[in-house]
Amino acid sequence: MAFAQLQLANPLARAVAEMGYTTMTPIQAQAIPVVLTGKDVMGAAQTGTGKTAAFALPLLQRLIKHENASTSPARHPVRALVLLPTRELADQVAQQVKLYAKYTNLRSAVVFGGMDMKPQTLELKAGVEVLVATPGRLLDHIEAKNAVLNQVEYVVLDEADRMLDIGFLPDLQRILSYLPKTRTTLLFSATFSPEIKRLASSYLQNPITIEVARSNATASTVEQHFYRVNDDDKRHALLQIVRSKDIKQAFVFVNSKLGCARLTRALERDGLRAAALHGDKSQDERLKALEAFKKGEVDLLVCTDVAARGLDIKDVPAVFNMDIPFNAEDYVHRIGRTGRAGASGLAVSFVGGGNDARLVADIEKLIKTKIELEAVEFDEDRPDIRSQGRINDGRRMYAENGEQARGPRSEGRGDSRGEGRGRSHSNERDDAYRTRAPREYSRPAPAPRDPFFDKPYEPSAPAAEAPAPSWESAAKPSSRGISANIKPKRKVAALFKSA
Repeated sequence: MAFAQLQLANPLARAVAEMGYTTMTPIQAQAIPVVLTGKDVMGAAQTGTGKTAAFALPLLQRLIKHENASTSPARHPVRALVLLPTRELADQVAQQVKLYAKYTNLRSAVVFGGMDMKPQTLELKAGVEVLVATPGRLLDHIEAKNAVLNQVEYVVLDEADRMLDIGFLPDLQRILSYLPKTRTTLLFSATFSPEIKRLASSYLQNPITIEVARSNATASTVEQHFYRVNDDDKRHALLQIVRSKDIKQAFVFVNSKLGCARLTRALERDGLRAAALHGDKSQDERLKALEAFKKGEVDLLVCTDVAARGLDIKDVPAVFNMDIPFNAEDYVHRIGRTGRAGASGLAVSFVGGGNDARLVADIEKLIKTKIELEAVEFDEDRPDIRSQGRINDGRRMYAENGEQARGPRSEGRGDSRGEGRGRSHSNERDDAYRTRAPREYSRPAPAPRDPFFDKPYEPSAPAAEAPAPSWESAAKPSSRGISANIKPKRKVAALFKSA
């Protein structure tokens, strides 16, 4: 179905044409006509299929009757509220709404945490029709009486399952309590869980469910691979795949903020342009990292699941999962960052030890697809990881005369525990490293020793008696046996005579 068949208002149709929209995606073709009728909607679709346009365009079409050029804030109340779980997603949706409405007099604004509230307050007090927000910061503005929501006609809960996962349910309930009872509520998400269905039954009235694909399904345009790799070899496997397939840009997902920062530094040492994106970064740093990635100034964007939802960056060819996600549904969202809008993509996941096998089984059950683990064939000239400064290595291994020397903490470990108990896994892993390639770094040659320090002790000859200092020889001899340079104590009268 073409966008021309929707009969959008001229300002909206002009903006859509400038953005290159011609044919609607399945979720857009089914959701937009229903939203235009004013009914509640529960929309489920694969990530990257255009859910933003599916709710934004019909909302603007319904609100265009309220547009006016007045400068009075009272003429621009909040009529549509869009709630999202992350700051990056809120900023992205707000930019899309501005592009759709740029030829209308409808105003839009975005509020999220991590930024100063004063500019947001000035924008809200000037009046906006469409407000895009994260729940926490919106509650701050409501309590400060910067945002009044008693005239809201449309509410959109985008990525609602993620908002529930990160604990936004109490905030959502508080925000919805400020809204009018008569309204149109739209709920869009890539996955539907039982909790989401309970939320929909509480706040949606006779919703129309639209599912254009099987729930929790991955995009068919994404090629998925699972490689069995030791934790120590994951970084080298990543580098080998990136270079062998000539991948220009990619998302690299990890499970922890600390691991994200460490991997970024390691990739930079390997000569790649990498940037980190996680929750401990300031909002300004997060936005700058995303902007640099969009401009092509960054090769690998190393991030946590804060970037797994909804980010729409075109033409990203690959996604790497250095860590298998704890939540199987997050896997669907992670690999949805590639293969967007019908393009092809590559998703690579590295399966190590620990609980990875169980997490892979959860993913297999969710996507209803048999997962085959593949082996990685490393190049013969593979450099040793420890020689490149492996992070968190508790020992330093040096090469001396072509032979490997154990560090002090590993020497004698087998003797202290008895010869009959076998070698430890760490020792076996050390031997495996030795057989792969010679180390690039060796201990520097010792400095030549001074032969003076090797001589036995010889007492020196007694030195001649030094002459007395000039000031001592010039002093007059004293009859009392003390030096004449020492002044005697002055006698003073005593008040009491000692016995």
